[in-house]
Amino acid sequence: MSDIKILEQTTIQVRRDILRMVNKVNSGHPGGSLGCAEFFVALYFEQMEVTLPFSMDGKNEDLFFLSNGHISPVFYSVLSRRGFFPVDELNSFRLISSRLQGHPTTHEGLPGVRIASGSLGQGLSVSIGAALAKKINNDQKIIYTLVGDGELQEGQNWEALMFAAAKGVDNIIATVDLNGKQIDGSTNDVLPMGSLKDKFQAFGWEVIELKEGNSIPHILKALQLAKSKLGSGKPVVILMETEMGNGVDFMMHTHAWHGKAPNHEQLENALSQNKETLGDY
Repeated sequence: MSDIKILEQTTIQVRRDILRMVNKVNSGHPGGSLGCAEFFVALYFEQMEVTLPFSMDGKNEDLFFLSNGHISPVFYSVLSRRGFFPVDELNSFRLISSRLQGHPTTHEGLPGVRIASGSLGQGLSVSIGAALAKKINNDQKIIYTLVGDGELQEGQNWEALMFAAAKGVDNIIATVDLNGKQIDGSTNDVLPMGSLKDKFQAFGWEVIELKEGNSIPHILKALQLAKSKLGSGKPVVILMETEMGNGVDFMMHTHAWHGKAPNHEQLENALSQNKETLGDY
């Protein structure tokens, strides 16, 4: 079995985890989680250099910060499958006193979670701060962060983007999930943002466009290209085009599943489309 085949099989398992988690509590955000499953698997199982057991100080290891925290199901699934905490803990998603809340939090000490990200628009600022800390400490590892395209409607992001370029924060790779959808509809209908490529370049960022954001080989290629551009004085962003609800036919091509859980019949339908499994919890 090739490495890519293993990563693709892991992605199928992650999709199953996402669907089962949100169905169990009839709550959560499956759409964006499914759309970013390939990215998280590629990042955590191939690209990032992480250290286990988890240490909050993050010294001498790559760090990831999730800004669009509502897609916590995919984050939790990948963290558990990567060995940060037991897979069977996914059963506790969104339950009272669980470490796996709907938006990631830090007060419960869940391994892998470095910031609370319930409020959109803040993750990029935190990530840039972490990148500056690594520079100050002569730590050569990389900061990764993921933000949503609708999230870029928050003004704080643009202050952060301007700051990072002005200060030469060139040890960060930000990825924008470009699925073109948010909870109220398409991003173009809610608040058009024009050309993000032009905007990021105007703010002094190195831009990589990833058209196949649900393809693990294409994601890995984009991440490697981004890594090769670090250290040149500019922060780097990947504009990653994805399909919300990817892998489940009735969830794709619509914003309807941004924050809606499938019922039991819909769950069985979705799982039947993702049969190859590493072992459900």
